Amino acid sequence: MKTKIFVSGASGFIGRKLCIALADQGYQVHALCRKLDHPYLIQHENVQFFVGDILDKESLRHAMRGCEQVYHTAALAKMWCKNKDDFYQVNVIGTRNLLESAVQLNVKRIVYTSTCGVWGPTFKHPMVESDPRIAGFPIDYERTKYLAELEVNTYVQNGLDVVIVNPSRVFGEGPITDSNTVSKMVKGYLKGSWRVIPGSGENVANYAFLDDVVAGHMAAMVYGKSGDRYILGGEDISFNQFFETLGNVSHQHKKMIRVSQKLIKFFSHIELLKTKITGLAPFFLPEFADRLKYDQKYSSHKAITQLNYRITPFAEGLERTVHYIQKNISA
Repeated sequence: MKTKIFVSGASGFIGRKLCIALADQGYQVHALCRKLDHPYLIQHENVQFFVGDILDKESLRHAMRGCEQVYHTAALAKMWCKNKDDFYQVNVIGTRNLLESAVQLNVKRIVYTSTCGVWGPTFKHPMVESDPRIAGFPIDYERTKYLAELEVNTYVQNGLDVVIVNPSRVFGEGPITDSNTVSKMVKGYLKGSWRVIPGSGENVANYAFLDDVVAGHMAAMVYGKSGDRYILGGEDISFNQFFETLGNVSHQHKKMIRVSQKLIKFFSHIELLKTKITGLAPFFLPEFADRLKYDQKYSSHKAITQLNYRITPFAEGLERTVHYIQKNISA
């Protein structure tokens, strides 16, 4: 009999690819989704879809029943939500519901997908798992993912076997979702609608290739230590390096416009005012404009040594991403 594995967030950028990888290895995947006609759901003989929601305990238990392992990738990862409380409900209460259901159903092990955003901005050196956060939590997504980690820690202390993985800025071959900001930027560049480099372009972020992150999840299930965090990252890349590499791998060298951070911050306040008046989603918010003043550098050394995590070179991953977008995403 095939081992049954539950995956939340089956239509998400990471969850979708994780379902494919698990199914290809012969596992029977119980994939939780809100609706069966979602365009990003994959069809595979080893994937069974369950309609439900992590805020609905009954649907959670129904989908999870009989599963030995759980991957919790579902989250509200948007920049903005009309009701800010939705971030807490989905990311914290939803995680609590899943952990509670896992206890009731005697699940053997869980891998919880957090984010490097729980550490936030960095200064001189890349952050590691044991580092404390050095700034506040102006971004709701990061704050609620940190609170969700506290929920996980409470259950671990009570005997539940949970491993935490922290992807950085994930990119790769897959549909462009709300949380997939890198692919949005790549698509915009290719289509000529993205020409902006913020500030000097020297600010750095960490970019993790999707296939590496999925493999890291599966390795964490096997080798991860209960209660530990594992950063699943990639290379630290500046905006200048990003767009230079993007031009090289796409063979489309386009003139970029440098926009000062002050102007970006001013624009973000205009967007916030627009949102307050109209209720429409903003293109950018002040707290994200502030983030552009800092680096986001992270080290995957622990995952490399303990999980045998492997990092795809940034240029190779970006080239594969570009080819995927050119081939599959025309709109």
